[in-house]
Amino acid sequence: MTEKSPGLFGRLKAGLGRTRAKLGGSLATLIVGRKAIDAELIEELEALLLGADIGIEATGVLIGDLESRLSRNALRDGDAVYAALREGMLGILQGGETTLELPSRGKPNLIMLVGVNGAGKTTTAGKLARQLQDQGRSVMLAAADTFRAAAVEQLQSWGERNRIPVIAQHSGADPAAVVFDAMSAAAARGLDVVIADTSGRLHTQGNLMAELTKIARVARKADPEAPAECLLVLDAGVGQNGLAQAEQFGQAVGLTGVVLTKLDGTARGGVIFAIRKKLDLPVKYIGVGESIDDLRPFDPEAFVDALLSGEA
Repeated sequence: MTEKSPGLFGRLKAGLGRTRAKLGGSLATLIVGRKAIDAELIEELEALLLGADIGIEATGVLIGDLESRLSRNALRDGDAVYAALREGMLGILQGGETTLELPSRGKPNLIMLVGVNGAGKTTTAGKLARQLQDQGRSVMLAAADTFRAAAVEQLQSWGERNRIPVIAQHSGADPAAVVFDAMSAAAARGLDVVIADTSGRLHTQGNLMAELTKIARVARKADPEAPAECLLVLDAGVGQNGLAQAEQFGQAVGLTGVVLTKLDGTARGGVIFAIRKKLDLPVKYIGVGESIDDLRPFDPEAFVDALLSGEA
C-alpha cells in the first residue's frame, strides 16, 4: 500500500462523509460479528453498493467477484469480505493514466476543462496552473468562458496572483477564437501549457456542446494533436448524474480524465467507480478544499480506504 498523508486521508474521510456513512459504516454493521458469510449477505452488499452510487456495472463486477469467492469458500469471515471488496474497488480505480499527459513537443500542450455550471472549472484552472508552474512548467490561461464576466475576472485574478499570463477577449467573444489566440501566443512565447477554462453548460444542451467541439476543432489548427488533455470537472455531490455528464461530454469532445471537486460532507464520491468502469476514464485530480494546495493528484488507495472506513 502506498503511504497516505494523514492530513489528506482525514480530509478524504470527512469529504466522503455521505458516501462513507452509506458504505463504510453500513458495511461494518453488516459484517462485524457475522457468523456466516452467505448469499443473503452478498445480496445486502449489492443493495449497499448501489445505494452508494457505485453504479450498476461496477457493482456487478464487485458482487460477481464476491460470489465467485463465496463459491470457493474463500470468504470465511467479515475481514475476508472487507479485503475482497477493497481489492475489487482498487481494481476498478487503478489502471489508466492518472497523471497528466503533457509531452514536451516544442509547442504548448492544451488542457481543456469542461463541465456544467458550478462544478468548479475556473478555480480548478487556477489551482492547476499554479501546480504546473511549481513543477517548472510555463503556463498560460485562456478565458474561454466568455459568457460570464465573473469567470474571466476570477481567472485574471488567478493569473495576477501567480504571475501567469491570461488571454481574454470581450464578453460574448467566440470561445474558440480565445483558445486559438492563447495557443498562438503561448507558442510565440515558448510556453509549455495552455489551460482553457470553458463556459459551464448542461450536458443536455446540444448547441453549447457543439461549441466545445468547435473549440477542439479550432485548437487543432494551431496543434493537430490538441487537446493534450480534456478533463471533465465534476462536482462530487451530483451522484449518478455525473455518469450522464461524463457520457455526454465524452461524446462531444473526447474526455481524457476527470477532476472530482467539492469533496465536502455532502459528496457522493461513489460515482467515480461507475465512470471508471463504464467509460474507462481515470480520475486525475480531486479537490478537497478551497486553498491552492487542496487540488490533489488522485490516490486510489487513499480514496478507497477513506471510503470504506467506518470510523469517525
